[in-house]
Amino acid sequence: MTAVALLAVERIKLFSTRSPWWCAALALVMTSGIATLIAMEMPAEAPVQVSTTQFTYSFGMSVVMVMAALAVTTEYRFGTMRATFQAVPNRNAVMVAKVVVVALLAGVVGEVIAFTSWGASRLVAADASQLGLESSADWRHVAGVGLVYAAAAVLAVGVGALVRHTAGAVAVLLVYSMVGESLIALIPDLGPKIQKWLPFAMADNFVLGSPSGEVVGGMGPPAPEGALAPWPSLGYFAAVAVAVFLVSLVVVNRRDA
Repeated sequence: MTAVALLAVERIKLFSTRSPWWCAALALVMTSGIATLIAMEMPAEAPVQVSTTQFTYSFGMSVVMVMAALAVTTEYRFGTMRATFQAVPNRNAVMVAKVVVVALLAGVVGEVIAFTSWGASRLVAADASQLGLESSADWRHVAGVGLVYAAAAVLAVGVGALVRHTAGAVAVLLVYSMVGESLIALIPDLGPKIQKWLPFAMADNFVLGSPSGEVVGGMGPPAPEGALAPWPSLGYFAAVAVAVFLVSLVVVNRRDA
């Protein structure tokens, strides 16, 4: 089977279920809705920053990771993965096609969410003077969300392939991303130093961080104190995601479907 045919098959399998549509809708409503409420409550004397409009991006990312994990675990649950591997013995090709389709969808969802959050915030903010996309950092804060979502989807597909059970994969992804890294930061002395190098802290630094490490104008949420500059932080996060996916390829090839 050609690469184009594999991509088409994975696209059909993904969109033949309702979960991607529900996950995308939930991520959009939840993330942009909360961002809009934050912008509405910001007083005129504290203008909303572009980075502030993306402060809730992690909510949508969590939902997108669930969607990506489901793309794998659902096939294991209903046995369609076994049939797929029988039809296409090259398991690496199947998994790569799956991750490409899921990552592209996650990237598109991330861009829609980011620009919706920014646009809605600009409409309702008491003072939208700081919400123009006038610098490369402003564009990174908004357009960069799709890149992070795509990388997070690669990570989630890898975890889904390793765990194979929906509840387990979702628990690993959500507990670690939402709680695990924060708990590590509580370790006295060493914790904050380790936390800066953890993958989702790097994702935060790419989306919300500024080259100077400060929020322009002193308003809005504090910029993350990243161990790397924003763009290297994205590379770090993507490298971790790809590494987890590559490990999952090894495991998928070694055990029964």
